Amino acid sequence: MTGRNAEDSSGSLTDRLFATLEAGIRSGRYLPGCKLPSQKDIAEDAGVSRTVVREAVARLAAKGVLVSRQGSGVFVEEVPDFRAFQIAPDELQELADVIRLLEIRLAVETEMAGLAAARRTTADITAMKTALDDMAAFRSDPAAAAEADARFHAAIARATQNDYFPRMIDFIGVRLVPRRTLLLRGHSADEQDAYAEKVLREHEAIFDAIVRMESAAARNAARQHMQESLTRHQMLAR
Repeated sequence: MTGRNAEDSSGSLTDRLFATLEAGIRSGRYLPGCKLPSQKDIAEDAGVSRTVVREAVARLAAKGVLVSRQGSGVFVEEVPDFRAFQIAPDELQELADVIRLLEIRLAVETEMAGLAAARRTTADITAMKTALDDMAAFRSDPAAAAEADARFHAAIARATQNDYFPRMIDFIGVRLVPRRTLLLRGHSADEQDAYAEKVLREHEAIFDAIVRMESAAARNAARQHMQESLTRHQMLAR
């Protein structure tokens, strides 16, 4: 490889790693004040040289996003030039916190479903159907059902063909599905089964509208699902 080609390759690798690290900070993977992994670990994880890591880190430091502390390592600035939107897991321990998140989801996911209905592909439908089938199969396993529920919403986000929706849903992640233990605490097994069945039917209504490519119906179904969830939690909070 010539010197010029080596330089171009190194520059390309640096650009990609720079973008990866910056995305990690924006998404909240690396929180303000958080120490980055060592250069050795980053290099091994990304499959690049430490020189590439140093260059990418230097560029982020110059941008005001990272700071190097001698003898301690490299940290995300406490107040970087951009601040990643964050909802920490320990913020969702109480019903009032879950309700606030549901209000955000009600606003976002209504339109998300409408866009998905207009733009979805066959692959998107397959992903949604797989998640729905898993929700049905794991109704008696709250953790597995919640994971399938999150995958269903993530598939809708991808079906919008707007990269910002998957990024938002990916950030919310496990926070996407409120803990059923908050909602079903003290309820009998039959009541819990009835709840799981109702939630499944709400998701199926969204799915059916997206399959038919009926945006208005998809928005209505998504709004009804989110409003039902919000109402259930609000009633518990009284």
